[in-house]
Amino acid sequence: MDFLNTHLLSLILFTPAIAALVMLFLPNEDRLHRWFAFGVSLIPFALTLVLWNNFDPNATGFQFEEKYTWYEAIHSSFHVGVDGISLTMVLLTTLLTPLAILASFSVSDRVKPYMMLFLFLETGMLGVFLALDLLIFFVFWEIGLVPMYFLISQWGSANRNYASLKFMIYTMGGSLGLLLAVQMLGVLFGTFDLVTLYQQWNSLDAGSMLMGMPVSTVKSIAFWAFAIAFAVKVPIWPFHTWLPDAHTEAPTAGSMLLAGVLLKLGAYGFIRLVLPLYPVEAKIFAGALALLAVGAIVFGAFGSFGQTDFKRLVAYSSVNHMGFVVLGIAAAGLASGTADAHIAMSGAVLQMFNHGLSAAGMFFLVGVIYERTHTRNLNDFGGLFPLVPIYGGILIFTSMASLGLPGLNGFVSEFMIVRGSYQPLTVYTAIAMLGLLFTGAYILKGIKNVLHGPMNEHWAHGEHKLTEINLREILVIAPLMALMLVTGIWPMWILDIINKAVTALF
Repeated sequence: MDFLNTHLLSLILFTPAIAALVMLFLPNEDRLHRWFAFGVSLIPFALTLVLWNNFDPNATGFQFEEKYTWYEAIHSSFHVGVDGISLTMVLLTTLLTPLAILASFSVSDRVKPYMMLFLFLETGMLGVFLALDLLIFFVFWEIGLVPMYFLISQWGSANRNYASLKFMIYTMGGSLGLLLAVQMLGVLFGTFDLVTLYQQWNSLDAGSMLMGMPVSTVKSIAFWAFAIAFAVKVPIWPFHTWLPDAHTEAPTAGSMLLAGVLLKLGAYGFIRLVLPLYPVEAKIFAGALALLAVGAIVFGAFGSFGQTDFKRLVAYSSVNHMGFVVLGIAAAGLASGTADAHIAMSGAVLQMFNHGLSAAGMFFLVGVIYERTHTRNLNDFGGLFPLVPIYGGILIFTSMASLGLPGLNGFVSEFMIVRGSYQPLTVYTAIAMLGLLFTGAYILKGIKNVLHGPMNEHWAHGEHKLTEINLREILVIAPLMALMLVTGIWPMWILDIINKAVTALF
C-alpha cells in the first residue's frame, strides 16, 4: 500500500503508455485489442478514484509529489504532483478515455494501432496536468499532439490530411514562443522546477535589468509567449480556425477527447503557469485577454448557428464555451485577491470539467447518428424523434446540459463565471451575454433539425431505416449524463476541492 501511495501519480501517468507497448506483442485479434485497451484504460480511472479518496482538500500546496533527477546537466527533474485543480482534470481525463475507447468498438480498420494511439494520448494529456517541472510540462504538451495527429490523418473523414496538418502546424507554431520562454526561465534561474520559479520569478525587482532590458519588458514578452501558446490550444478567437476542421474530420472518439480534454490543456496552462508566474502582467493585459474571450463567445455562437454540418455546429460551440473559461481567467487576473476573482476562477475550472462532459457527450451522439445515416448534414434529418425516442431523449438531455439549463452542470459553472466577471469586467461580461443568448439558438436549431418537424421518410423504411441507440452506446453516454445531473444538483462534491485549491493559488 505504501508503494501505491508513493508512486500513485507515476502509475496513473504511465500505465496507459506501458499497456500500449504491451499491445505490440498481442496476437492480431481485433476483439482482443478492443477489450484489452478498454480494460487497461480503466486502471488509471480506478487509481484516480483512490487518489481522489486520499486527497486532502484542506492541505495547501501539491500532494502525492514525486521527484526524480531527469536531465541533470540543465537541472530538470521529473517532478509531478496534484492540487485540487489538476486533480479535477486528471479525473476528467481518466474518465473520458475508457468511454472514448468503448465508443470506438465499431472501428474495424487497423484496430491495434488505433487503440495504442489512444493509450499514448492519455499519457500525454495526464503528463501536462501532473507536471511540476516546466520542461516536463512542455515535453508532455508536445507528446499529446502526435497521437491526435495520426488519429485524424489515418482514421478521419474525407478532408483528414488537411485538417490534421493544420492542427499540427497551428499548435506547434503556437508552442514555439512557449519553448523559448521556458528555456529563458531555466537559464535565468538554473532550474525548471515550478514551485521554485513561482517564488524566484516574482521576487525580481521590476525596475532592474535583465538581458539588457527592464525586467517588466522581459516579463511582458514572456507573458505573451505563454499566453499565445495557450490561446491557440484553448482555442480562443482568432486562433480557433484549426478546431472546426480537426473536429469535423476526426473519428468520433478522437473528437470526444479533443473537445473533452485537449482543449483544457490551454486553459490549464493559463491557470497553472500564466496567473502565478505573471500576476502583474495578467492584471495589465486582462482587458486584452477578456476581449479575445468575448470574441470567442460571440463569434463561436454565431459561427455555430450558421452551420449545417451537425459536427461543425458542436465544434464551434466548444469555441463559445471555452471563451467563458478564458473570461473567468481574465477576471481572476484583473481582480486577483478579491471574492470576485475567486468565484470567477472556481467557475472557470468547473466549466472546464463540465464542458468536458457535455462536449464529449455531444460529439459521441453526433457520431452515433452518423454511423447509421452516413451524413452529418442537418438538412438531411428531420422529425426523427418517433423513430429513435431513446436517442432523442438522450440528445435533448445532453444538449440542455451544454446549453446551461438550471439543474444541469453547465448552469452552475457559467453562472459563477458571469457572477465573478461582472464586477471587474462589466462591459465584456454584458457583451458575452449576447453569445449566451445565441448558445440557446444554435442548440435548439440542432435539436429542431434532427428530431422535430416533418419526418424525413427516407429514414423510416427499407435499408435506410434508422435503428435505435444500442446498449454499448448507452453505456458510453450514461456515466456522462449521471455526472451532468449530479453536478447540476449538487456541485459541492467537486467545487469544494476546486475552491480550496483556488484559495491556495491566490
